Amino acid sequence: MKPKIVSWNVQGLNDYNKRSRIKYLLREWRADIVCLQETKLKLVTRKIVRSVWHCPYVDWVYLASNGASGGILVMWDKRVMMKREEFIGEYTVAVSLKMVEDNFLWAFAGIYGPNVDNIRHQLWEEIAGVHSWWDFPWCIGGDFNVTRFPSERSGDSRIRPAMTEFSHCIFELNLVDLPLIGGPFTWSNNQT
Repeated sequence: MKPKIVSWNVQGLNDYNKRSRIKYLLREWRADIVCLQETKLKLVTRKIVRSVWHCPYVDWVYLASNGASGGILVMWDKRVMMKREEFIGEYTVAVSLKMVEDNFLWAFAGIYGPNVDNIRHQLWEEIAGVHSWWDFPWCIGGDFNVTRFPSERSGDSRIRPAMTEFSHCIFELNLVDLPLIGGPFTWSNNQT
């Protein structure tokens, strides 16, 4: 079975109406695992999880926000997969999972990367550390707050050192950068 994964920078989950809209979309998308970045929540309770995802068999793990920024929430349907282990770092929430249908072992890591170039190396080190723990396939989703190529950014054609470091991390860990499906950019403020 191939799990359906949704990864989304929600830019805050404090507003009930916003959570309701997210819940509606997640119901339409029928995901098996959901990773929400930039939750801006210090505490994630069952009540909050239920207000975001309709699945009654949900399990989750989260990284609390740092003040009014950051935060990661990873949720999954326990009828589809079961948690074996979890890791909560400074920029990462990772969970090793076992598929209920066929006992396939894999891991998912949700990322919310730093916005500052001179500390981004900490994220690459954290990802490499998690990668070394589990010897089975894994998927990384999230908001790295950096792109690999200038073409992935609107209005910027320079190759920056952070882009090179990101590509190096992907290469060193033998990861595959999946293409974006949909718009030409992962984020846009609708300005040209």
